[in-house]
Amino acid sequence: MKHYLLVLILPFSFNFGLLASNETGDAKEKCNDVLGLESQRAVGAAVAKLGLTLLEKLQPGSEQPNIIISPLSVSLALAELALGARNNTEEKLLEVLHAKELPHFHETLSCLQEHLTAKAVKMASRLYLVPGYTVNPDFVDRALNLYKSESAQLTSIEDVNRWVEETTNGQITNFMSSLPPNVVLMLINAIHFKGEWQSRFNSKYTKENIFHIDRKTSVKVDMMMGSQYPLSMFVDRTDGTQVARLPFRGNMSLLVIMPRLQHENLSNVAAKLNISDMYARFPRERSMHVTLPKFKLEYKQDLRQALTSMGLGFLFTGPDLSRIAPGPLVVSGVQHASNMELSEEGAEASAATSFTLVRTISFFSVNMPFIFALVDDTSYTPLFLGIVTNPNPGAKTEQSDDPKTETESTRKSSKDPMSDGTLNDGPHQNMLSYMLNMWKETVPQQFLGHQEMEDGN
Repeated sequence: MKHYLLVLILPFSFNFGLLASNETGDAKEKCNDVLGLESQRAVGAAVAKLGLTLLEKLQPGSEQPNIIISPLSVSLALAELALGARNNTEEKLLEVLHAKELPHFHETLSCLQEHLTAKAVKMASRLYLVPGYTVNPDFVDRALNLYKSESAQLTSIEDVNRWVEETTNGQITNFMSSLPPNVVLMLINAIHFKGEWQSRFNSKYTKENIFHIDRKTSVKVDMMMGSQYPLSMFVDRTDGTQVARLPFRGNMSLLVIMPRLQHENLSNVAAKLNISDMYARFPRERSMHVTLPKFKLEYKQDLRQALTSMGLGFLFTGPDLSRIAPGPLVVSGVQHASNMELSEEGAEASAATSFTLVRTISFFSVNMPFIFALVDDTSYTPLFLGIVTNPNPGAKTEQSDDPKTETESTRKSSKDPMSDGTLNDGPHQNMLSYMLNMWKETVPQQFLGHQEMEDGN
C-alpha cells in the first residue's frame, strides 16, 4: 500500500536586540475568559514538561556541542497534528502534550499563543498542500482558527524556504534542501523572538576570556561583562547549583542554570528542572559582577528518534490521521532548526532595590557549560530551552587545568558554598537530572522549599 507523506517543519530563531510590541486589544479580549493566570501556568507547565523531556532525549555531540529547541514550537505542531488524529493516535499525542489534565486544551494553547504574540514573539504556521490533494475542510478550518495555520500550495522548495526566512526575520535561510518523495502535506511552524535587555552590557567591557568545556579542555570566547549588573539568583543548597534570571523588557527572562562539578550529564539535569519552582525561589535583584558569553549558535535536528523514544514512533509507521484526509498518511520527518544570538544589545535600565531572602552571590560568571531557558514571566512558558557546552564551536580548543578560583584553592572545598554565599567555579557538564528533581506540583510546596532553603542559610 502506498503511503502519502506528511512532514512537520519546525524552524525558529531568537536574538536579543530591539523589542517591538504588536499587542492588540482584540487578542487580549478574545482570550480573557479562557486564559486566566491559573490556566496560563497550567498550559505553560505542560509545554515545559514536553520540552524538558525532549531535551533529555537529545545529547550534545562533537558535531553539535550545543542544543537549542523550542518547546512551544514543538507543542504547537504536535497539537495541530492532534487536530487531525483519531483514536489511539489522538490519545497518545495528547498524552505526550500533557493535555489530558487540561480542559479545553486546544483553546487554552491557542490563547497562550495570542498572549505571547502580544509580547513581541513572532509566530506563524502554514499548511502546505500539494495541488490536487484533498484535505478535510473541518481540519483546515480548525487549524486556521486555533493555531493561525494558513493554507498554501506546495509548489517548490524555494517557496517554503522563502517563507521560513521571512518568518524568522532572515535568521534561518535555506532551511530545506529538497522535498521528500510522495509528500502531500507539510505543517510548518516558525517562531522568532527579538528582545531587549532591561540592563544592557556595555560593549567596551566585552573581552576574550576562557570558557571551560570540561576539566581539561577550554576554549576562548568573547565575554560580556557588567560590574554592577542587577541580577536575581539563588544557590540550591543540596548541590550548589546556581540559578540566575536576566530579565528583558516585555516581561520575558533568560534563566541560566549552572550545576556544580559533580554533575556529569547536562541533559539529565535539564530533565529535572521545574521552572515554576525556580520563579518561586528567586529573591529580589541585587547588583553584582556578571560575565556572560557572547555568541551565535545554530542547531538543526530531525526529531524522529527523540519523539520515537517518547512513545510517538507510530507517527512514522501507521498513525490514524483520518481527520486530515482519508487514506494512509504517515509522518516522514520532523525537522527542527534553530539559532540563538546573545549580544550586548539592549536599553539601559535602573538597578532594582537590593533585598534578598537568601545569601547572595557577589560574582556570577558563566564560564562553564550551562542550561538556559527563555521564559514568559507570566505563564512560565519556556519558548526556548537549550544546553551550551561550547559557545565558540568553531574555535580551537586548548588543554587546561581543572579550573579553581582563588577562594576555592585558599578557603574552602568546591563542594560547598562559601560562608559569604560566594560559590566556587567548576566545570558543569550535567544539568538535566537536576531540573526534574526540582519539580514541585503545588504552590505551597514551592514556597515551603523556598522557606526551607532560607532557614538552611
